Amino acid sequence: MKQHADIRRAVCAGLAVIWLLLVPLWTAGAETSGVPDYAQAENWAYFADGEDLAADVFFICPTVYGGTDQAFNMPMEDQKARASFLGATNMEKGIYDESCRFYAPYYRQAGLSVYDLPEEEREPWLALAYEDVRAAFMYYLENLNDGRPLVLAGFSQGADMCLRLMTDCFDDEATSGLLVACYAIGFRSWRITEEDLRQYPHLRMASGEDDTGVIISFNSEAESVQDSLLIPAGTRSLAINPLNWRTDATPASRQENPGACFPDYSGEIVTEIPHLTGAYIDPVRGSLKVPDVSPADYPPGLSLFSEGVYHLYDYQFFYRSLQENVAVRLSAYLRAHAAR
Repeated sequence: MKQHADIRRAVCAGLAVIWLLLVPLWTAGAETSGVPDYAQAENWAYFADGEDLAADVFFICPTVYGGTDQAFNMPMEDQKARASFLGATNMEKGIYDESCRFYAPYYRQAGLSVYDLPEEEREPWLALAYEDVRAAFMYYLENLNDGRPLVLAGFSQGADMCLRLMTDCFDDEATSGLLVACYAIGFRSWRITEEDLRQYPHLRMASGEDDTGVIISFNSEAESVQDSLLIPAGTRSLAINPLNWRTDATPASRQENPGACFPDYSGEIVTEIPHLTGAYIDPVRGSLKVPDVSPADYPPGLSLFSEGVYHLYDYQFFYRSLQENVAVRLSAYLRAHAAR
């Protein structure tokens, strides 16, 4: 009974934060005034946060801006938007910052209202967001990286931006050689398919717990889900199980889950539940099936998603396993490069 109470408190706390993040931010005027100057510290939510760490993480924040008819992309000067952006970043920062110096740029992300548009009409707003992300990444790469190992990470829209960077900027040996791994978790706009890998042969999906230079990705859902915005019926995504690090349907039991964590807006973990759920890859959809929790206890939270879509909990359900895996892959990368 106590665990059920903890779960419900965690969900309530999590949804309270989510609604704070996604309240429409009523900003009049044009989209914004152009690509930010990433030489200015004010355009970074985090800039070289952390000392004496062997690698860097370049983290791209998920969607926090509601969007309006006047502003489909987040205005950089909107202080409420920036506070929500920082809060969403804090909620995931702990997965990465024990192993990596932390960088996270502010960017003119597409608002939630963009996803109400037909899919073919969304790209201009997502392309504008990517223009900023790419500018921030190139500034980081040219001025700050200095040959350090790099983890690329993002959730939801941030995962979309990660994959755009991977296709655009990691097809040369100098940059790809820096990559420990790309954690592109919880896609909203597009999923990784076999066709993507054929089109961009330099992309590689993770196949185990310690391969490097690879992409880690999954979309969580209940066993009953057969169609969603993230993985429409009749399509298949590529994914890896974040508990047993298998890409086939081999199930991981809940005992293999070291801890689900539900952070608040500051990044503090409000509730931690060891062994909350197991998981397995659906061999048809390529989704990550989550069998040991109820959609009633973990509602979708947004009207974009149907019941049983656990998008908002992708990193929360598997927080400790992801945190451990960042350290494992970094150790493997450092060993491999020390031997060269």
